[in-house]
Amino acid sequence: MSDNELTEVEIIKSASRHLRGSIAEGLVDQLTGAISPSDTQLSKFHGIYQQDDRDIRSERTRQKLEPAYSFMIRARIPGGLLTNSQWLGVDRIATKYANQTVRLTTRQAIQYHGVIKRDLKQTIADINHATLDTIAACGDVNRNVMSPPLPALSAIHRQVQCHAELLSEHLMPKSRAYHEIWLDSKKIESSKNEVEPIYGDTYLPRKFKAAFVVPPQNDVDVYAQDLGFIAIVENGVLVGFNVSVGGGMGMTHGETDTYPRLGDVLGFIKPKDVLAVAEAVVTTQRDYGDRTNRKHARLKYTIDNHGVEWFRGEVERRSAVKFDGVRKFAFISNGDIYGWHQDDVGAWHYGLFVENGRIGDFGERLLLSGLRKIAEQYNVEFRLTPNQNLIISKIDESKKVGITKTLAKFGIQNSQYATPLRLNSMACVAFPTCGLAMAESERYLPTLIDKLDANLKQHGLTDSPITIRMTGCPNGCARPYIAEIALVGKGPGRYKVFLGAGFAGERLSAPYLENANEAEVLKALDPLFARFAADRNDDEHFGDFLIRIGTVREVTAGKNIHDN
Repeated sequence: MSDNELTEVEIIKSASRHLRGSIAEGLVDQLTGAISPSDTQLSKFHGIYQQDDRDIRSERTRQKLEPAYSFMIRARIPGGLLTNSQWLGVDRIATKYANQTVRLTTRQAIQYHGVIKRDLKQTIADINHATLDTIAACGDVNRNVMSPPLPALSAIHRQVQCHAELLSEHLMPKSRAYHEIWLDSKKIESSKNEVEPIYGDTYLPRKFKAAFVVPPQNDVDVYAQDLGFIAIVENGVLVGFNVSVGGGMGMTHGETDTYPRLGDVLGFIKPKDVLAVAEAVVTTQRDYGDRTNRKHARLKYTIDNHGVEWFRGEVERRSAVKFDGVRKFAFISNGDIYGWHQDDVGAWHYGLFVENGRIGDFGERLLLSGLRKIAEQYNVEFRLTPNQNLIISKIDESKKVGITKTLAKFGIQNSQYATPLRLNSMACVAFPTCGLAMAESERYLPTLIDKLDANLKQHGLTDSPITIRMTGCPNGCARPYIAEIALVGKGPGRYKVFLGAGFAGERLSAPYLENANEAEVLKALDPLFARFAADRNDDEHFGDFLIRIGTVREVTAGKNIHDN
């Protein structure tokens, strides 16, 4: 493959000296709040995205000022587990350097928004001082490894969390660039001496996402991942994992050769084979993924181009692991469990709803301050969920009353405000910071849910759980295409609406409205709610109902999502 055929990002990676580029030099350039375009690509591997405030972009252009640049920093947290001291460190950094908020992501990680360039290096150093890091939180590598958010729930969950941590470490880039640039580690004599045994000199063609899941909860949306490990428990023992590959949510409006896709289950492996199989999946994608078109560079397209049987054989050859037949399992939901629940060793845990993952002090709901008070007063853990929520974990019986009072004092306990529709909602950040956003998402979805909840109440559906997700663009960061109601931004105030996904994340949704505003969305959904209330079967979910009555067709393969 010639350099003329490679994408610009591939050329940047090749010349980067294992992700160094000129990032260090750009940080000390005081003439601009930005870093260079090539370093902007490389900084993603360090967990950093350059952004600007799009709310004031036009005004700054009018004043002949450069955009109001700032940086989003994402911390890598395998399985979303934070100790008490780590949470307090997260809080301090948000208060000192970011915009007074912490953003919980859909991958059990955290994001800081609004960090300016002069504070960037110190912020990264402080994150590491809090015993966290941002390595490989973004970029063309394996991202944060997901795991069921409450490993204390059972011995099985604890084992799976350990597997997630081991996989995260195994797939970590080996370049010392991060430590040199951000932590002032001693520079090696030449980056040519470095070896990336898994990724090679140009890393992966595109981002890669891995997750573990313990049925019957599909809280990590395992089918949306490039690589998934589905725990198989027999007679109370974790005997192994079914392995799924080829999931991915992103697509591009108007380009029918791009599409979301659910993963295929290759077969069953034993726990001891997890790392070997994962490495084989990654290296196969490294060698066969498309490096000439980033829109077709995800693993899902590699598998569709070559076939599932070919891919299984290649993984078996590289790993020296033979897949056994798929073991039986079933999912019932892809949501979170809220409120108080107790684990197998007697500790208590509180599942806390955090709307769209944004933790701050807003009005009477003082999330940031309340969680800080809990962390200061009680020796607990904090678990980030794949649905942008939080679990206050490992609470002694004697501390339960005190924590309940603190939740109430700061106005952050779950309440009637959190209806089933809201509890099953997710949104990406979108405006004002995401450069890809075409429409609002995080700032708008709560208002839309208010109006949809009013409609549901009229039809007696207040207590009916329905998944709803919104994104500002079709890239799918909030995994919209596996929500029963999905709104994907197309332009200011306009969304493409998808309906009919499975409640447990096991089926894709189908296009329903092409370019709808709020009034059109409400007008279209209200009669569907009315019919659902009147004609649904016992325990039937909204997405299943819409398929049964023919409102939308069942999408069995992602590449068919655009079919009429």
